[in-house]
Amino acid sequence: MMQELSYQQEKVKTYYTLQQQLDDLLTLYQMAVEEKDESLEPELEEGILALQQRLDGLELEILLSGPYDRNNAIVTLHAGAGGTEAQDWVSMLYRMYIRYGERHGYKVETMDFLPGDEAGIKSATLSFAGENAFGYLKAEKGVHRLVRISPFDASGRRHTSFASVDVIPEVMEDNAEIQIPPEELKVDTYRASGAGGQHVNKTSSAVRITHLPTGIVVQSQSERSQIQNRAYCLRILQAKLLELKRKQQEDEISEIRGEQQEIAWGSQIRSYVFHPYNMVKDHRTNAETANTGAVMDGEIDQFIAAYLQKTKAVQ
Repeated sequence: MMQELSYQQEKVKTYYTLQQQLDDLLTLYQMAVEEKDESLEPELEEGILALQQRLDGLELEILLSGPYDRNNAIVTLHAGAGGTEAQDWVSMLYRMYIRYGERHGYKVETMDFLPGDEAGIKSATLSFAGENAFGYLKAEKGVHRLVRISPFDASGRRHTSFASVDVIPEVMEDNAEIQIPPEELKVDTYRASGAGGQHVNKTSSAVRITHLPTGIVVQSQSERSQIQNRAYCLRILQAKLLELKRKQQEDEISEIRGEQQEIAWGSQIRSYVFHPYNMVKDHRTNAETANTGAVMDGEIDQFIAAYLQKTKAVQ
């Protein structure tokens, strides 16, 4: 209750701050007109741009009304069929999301990492800690498609690769909705190794936990301590069980409505085309850009904003 009150108070404070900034700009504008002072024009333009950017951000925050939108997020990447090319695609997405998190001030941690056979990444799990992390990153859930000339193909042919992105909210350990009895867990430990064989443990610090009733398996080898890796696994497992519960409820509602559930794999949400032209296009919203370099450097805000606006309109 106190956390919710603090959150709402912060939003009210932001509103009054923006109102004050607008009043200051209006005063500066009136001064420039009255004194015919053109030297104030750059300051006015800069102030208006900054205010517009903050308003855009506030507008997006208003769209976040889901029960877990303000939670931290757990993002898991998996390579599709295609071997090294698909695994390299996962490594590109891995970097893209880390850069996105850094741009937005999130604390980003790698919770699990399985390197590719020759290059790239087979799978990886990232955690994003910060306000509204899940609310924004949930827009990334789905299949991401890459089209390019493969650097791993000596013939220089064009390849299409796929990677799946799963996004779930991190839940608090004391969440009343998800309680996991110890007897439902099978815990295994093993030796961890980082990308490229780095940091190979001589002790079994990596942890794999299987939830016996559902068969869900989670693992972590990002920390040197077995205790820390176990704690990470339990965090991910709680989040996955909460997501499973939410999906079951949605499926029940959809069955009542007679809706057809879409098959996720093979129905990509976004395409990244690097050949024969440069284009990133989101198939859910038709948002697109030719600046592929910026997107791969973490500038995915336009796609997230378009998705949130569309889903809000549908609701």
